[in-house]
Amino acid sequence: MIRRAAGTGRWLPASSVLLLVCGLAGAASGEQGEPIRVCADPDNLPYSNRELQGFENKIGEVIAQELGASLDYYWWPAQMGLVRNTLQRDRCDVLISIPKGFDPVLWTKAYYRSTYVLASRSDRMLGLRSLNDPALKTLRIGVHVNTPPYDALANRGLAEKMVGYRLFFDPQDPDPSRRPEQVLQDVLSGAVDVAVAWGPMVGYFARRHPLPALEMVPLGDDGSEAMTFEFSMGVKKGNLELKTQLEGALDRREADVRRILADYGVPILPLKPPEESSEQKPSPPGSHKHDSHDQ
Repeated sequence: MIRRAAGTGRWLPASSVLLLVCGLAGAASGEQGEPIRVCADPDNLPYSNRELQGFENKIGEVIAQELGASLDYYWWPAQMGLVRNTLQRDRCDVLISIPKGFDPVLWTKAYYRSTYVLASRSDRMLGLRSLNDPALKTLRIGVHVNTPPYDALANRGLAEKMVGYRLFFDPQDPDPSRRPEQVLQDVLSGAVDVAVAWGPMVGYFARRHPLPALEMVPLGDDGSEAMTFEFSMGVKKGNLELKTQLEGALDRREADVRRILADYGVPILPLKPPEESSEQKPSPPGSHKHDSHDQ
């Protein structure tokens, strides 16, 4: 998921969920060397959790296997202070899902691109195709505050139709209504007619709640409002060696990584051409998951 970094005017992922890697001795011989230290949120599916059920957990396993390493985890909530309290303190070495171009880290080339989606009940047959659809003027629209679609909808004069939801949550609070996916529960119940939410979250939710079925319509970028974002792995600035190792592993295991993303229902778009990709601003996730406290 993606949120605006406070006071910066930039979009960063809110969400998710990240992986750290270090110490790759012995990979060439096939022996397990130093463990890959994964820094991940302990309770933030579909990205990661302590039970290793998230897609970032699975991608971490693939990369560690390719590099001949075992996996260790350093747990830290993917909300405030993530980079400052992990990478920058040498507690971990790589973040698995950061927006390409995220300045506090050295990022690899992008390995997947995803997008925000319109999500509504299939049996409603709303036929929505974009944020410019006139039908939105008659619907209740659920959206997470401080995300790109929140601003995009407001800029289209739809503020009175918007129902705001929190993106960040207290993991100690057992109330499920305070979780980000509540906006999708409200689509199913009819409390709102449609949600505009981060695609990886919606895809995972739809797979876990097949009935009533959700219709997902991926959104494209439309001029001033980016809705699609590329994601990289991130390492501490200056660590070119690890960056190169990760890029090699991602190249060699591209099919496996894509399969994992597909298994979790992540909407996947083609990566942008290099000249367009280089112009991407540090974006909303997202994941997910960073703010000004990380910088």
